[in-house]
Amino acid sequence: VATMTELSPTAGKNSQDIQGDEKLSPRKAPSICSTRYGIAFIVHLCNFITMAQNIIINITMVAMVNSTNHQPSFNDSTEGLPVDSFGDPNNSPKSLPARGLGYGGQFAIWERWSPPHERSRLCGVSISGILLGTCIAILLGGIISQTLGWPFVFYIFGGFGCICFLLWCVLVYDDPVTHPWINITEKEYIISSLAQQVSSTKQPLPIKAMVRSLPIWSMCVCCFSHQWLINIIIIYAPTYISSVFNIDIRNSGFLSALPFIIAWVICLLGSYLADFLLTKNFRLVTVRKIATVLGNLPSSTFLLVLPYVASNYIIAVSLLTLSCGLGLLCQPGVYINALDIAPRHSSFLMGASRAFAQISAVLAPTVSGFLLSQDPEFGWRNVFSLSFVINTLGLIFYLIFGKADVQDWAKERKLTHL
Repeated sequence: VATMTELSPTAGKNSQDIQGDEKLSPRKAPSICSTRYGIAFIVHLCNFITMAQNIIINITMVAMVNSTNHQPSFNDSTEGLPVDSFGDPNNSPKSLPARGLGYGGQFAIWERWSPPHERSRLCGVSISGILLGTCIAILLGGIISQTLGWPFVFYIFGGFGCICFLLWCVLVYDDPVTHPWINITEKEYIISSLAQQVSSTKQPLPIKAMVRSLPIWSMCVCCFSHQWLINIIIIYAPTYISSVFNIDIRNSGFLSALPFIIAWVICLLGSYLADFLLTKNFRLVTVRKIATVLGNLPSSTFLLVLPYVASNYIIAVSLLTLSCGLGLLCQPGVYINALDIAPRHSSFLMGASRAFAQISAVLAPTVSGFLLSQDPEFGWRNVFSLSFVINTLGLIFYLIFGKADVQDWAKERKLTHL
């Protein structure tokens, strides 16, 4: 007689949330100078160069159009650069195809490489490469085009991309078991910490259970509401500054890159802070929700008060920069929640939640454009207020239904014969 039994019969209710409710001991396993952090750095470099190449394509398009002799009249500013000065670079239209596969696919690595109490740091280090790539490309793309000519932008960034590819092929492996150079202590530490999460056999996707799962829907809705906010910042923040102060912030390379510098720093610090809280016996679900609140509420609040400080240019730009930067605190929160609730299916869930969130890229500009056209006097206030309401509702939904323990449908099951 065949029956379905879970592989961890001794695991009770108190052990199902091993990611955060229990304090895990590193057992003197290597930390920063370790294989897993080396892989995180390589993924960081790959995200860096992928994003940078998307940005420099935009830059060199302008240079190539303006030049016929490979000596463009393109200065070190970002004038004409179709990358908005504030916001999440993942949402740049030209970057979406390139980022789509990489963003969800890289989480397959952390299913088998990230101990539960280090996930925030490892994912934060990896994803922050997107922000650094955007910043460096904005700062250096125009300078290289002006001094060396636009072909050298491709040579430099393309060459660095080839180096990253070689590093990936040589140093990155599917899991600690197959890695030939990993420290034995580190290997045992990672394997033991993921013993109840990593499956040795391929598991089918429980689609019906996923569709009925409130924790997944809370994650999707919160991602959608946060991306609505980010899209408003991307599309309308430079236009708002230009219309109110008659200043085009895209003409300043440094000012265009500043939000990404701030966001890069905050992403790294926030990720380390999240894991630090876990060492202080905070529950994992509490840490995820704290990070999500800090990444949503301050950013939307700064945007809400923006129309009321229209007389001061410095304050307005500061609020927009902080709104962009603080939004990355969501990274160790809702954006990696899939690794907690369904580590075996995290890649699929990350891709699905990201795709659901990108619906906001269509709705946000459509609705906001309608509001601006209907009420020129209070249009900006309505746009920012609506963004605050949507962002807050999505956050509340996540705070109510969000979870951080492995869901029953995501646990490994095996046929056993009695």
